[in-house]
Amino acid sequence: MDEFNLYKILSIAVFAFAIVVYFSLLLIPAPYGRHLRRGWGHTVKARFGWFIMEFPAFFIIILFFFLGNRQTNPVALIFLIMWAAHYFQRTFIFPFLMKGGDKKFPIVLIVFALCFNIINSYINGRYLFYYSPVYPASWFYDPRFLTGAIFFITGMIINLQSDHILRSLRNSCENSYKIPKRGLFKYITCPNYFGEILEWTGWAIATWSIPGLAFAVFTFANLAPRAFTNHHWYLKNFSDYPRDRKALIPFIK
Repeated sequence: MDEFNLYKILSIAVFAFAIVVYFSLLLIPAPYGRHLRRGWGHTVKARFGWFIMEFPAFFIIILFFFLGNRQTNPVALIFLIMWAAHYFQRTFIFPFLMKGGDKKFPIVLIVFALCFNIINSYINGRYLFYYSPVYPASWFYDPRFLTGAIFFITGMIINLQSDHILRSLRNSCENSYKIPKRGLFKYITCPNYFGEILEWTGWAIATWSIPGLAFAVFTFANLAPRAFTNHHWYLKNFSDYPRDRKALIPFIK
């Protein structure tokens, strides 16, 4: 099997994996954070786990940029910066700002995340910097790029703001959960997930690619069930939780 056929198979596999993940998470909540429970094997500190599983996504995209043939293409460079900016924050900043970063995190989840991040970074990086048609400079003015970039930046801002609000709810010694009330938390339980879904939807539109679409579909499949689970958890554990607040999408769901 040559590499291009492997690339195509892995791209399709991400769509298939998204379906499995979506329905699995609807039935079985991901066992970390407030949903951590026995029976999921060995654990490590959450801070270390997040760093390990996010690092490949940051490193691999840079590797394939330099292994590819688009180093002088300005559009390719912007795509690299967009991806790397997100994963630099998730790898080198987010884990070390975590309140409760010493909590346990199952190794099995780290292994699953590593496998996905390696495959996803490969298909996106290999497409953008080698297999794709060369993006002309005029792509910067294409409605697809402009719309996608707006979605991506808006989603990143929502994600960062929401993470900050969650961190501000507790000091370094607290382990209890509180009801967030600022920002988009006024309308939905998981604006951090909503922001990330918006980011990678923007990525799919801006790159106008199958790997980008696969990533956006997987992001929704991975985060939407978690949002529904978190929403029901808050409703169950807080009698004063706002009943009109939606789980993931403002005013809708």
